[in-house]
Amino acid sequence: MKPALLVIDIQKEYLKLVPERDWEIALFFINALIGLFREKGLPVYRIYHHAPGHGPEPGSEAFGFPETVLVREDDPEVIKHHSSSFRDTELDGMLRETGIDTLFLTGLSAVGCVMATYWGACDRDYHVFMVRDAVVSHSTELSGKAMDVTDSVSPNLVEFMLGQLTG
Repeated sequence: MKPALLVIDIQKEYLKLVPERDWEIALFFINALIGLFREKGLPVYRIYHHAPGHGPEPGSEAFGFPETVLVREDDPEVIKHHSSSFRDTELDGMLRETGIDTLFLTGLSAVGCVMATYWGACDRDYHVFMVRDAVVSHSTELSGKAMDVTDSVSPNLVEFMLGQLTG
C-alpha cells in the first residue's frame, strides 16, 4: 500500500453550505489526518473546485481553504472544473508517477465532488476510502448515507492502517 490523502474542495465559499457543527468536526479530523500523513512522510493533495463563471475565482479569498487547515503551499495542488478530481485533470498522472495506489478522501461534498472522486478512483483501480467524520455535505443525513454506500473508514482505522504500513 502506498497511500495519499486527498483534501477536496473545503474552500471558504463552499463551507458556507455545510452545517457549522459538521464542518467544525470535519476540519478537526482533516487536520488530524494531515498531521498523521506528514508524520509518516506521506503526501497530502490539495484539490480545489473552479467552475468558470460560477463560484470563486482562483486567488480570491473565497477560493482558498480556511487558514486553520494545515495544508502547505508545497502540497501538490489540483484545480478541477468537474465534480471528479480525476476528470480532465493531471491528478491520475501525478499519483501514478509517485506510485500511489491507495487514496483516503476527505472534504466536501460527500454526495458531490468527494463521491465523484471516489468513483473516479475506483474506475482507475485505486484502493479508495472515504474517511468518516472528515467528509461533509450540505446535509448531515446525506453525508452518512454516502458513507454507507462506499468503502469508508474511521480516522482511527486510517491511523491503524498507516501504522501497519510503516510499523
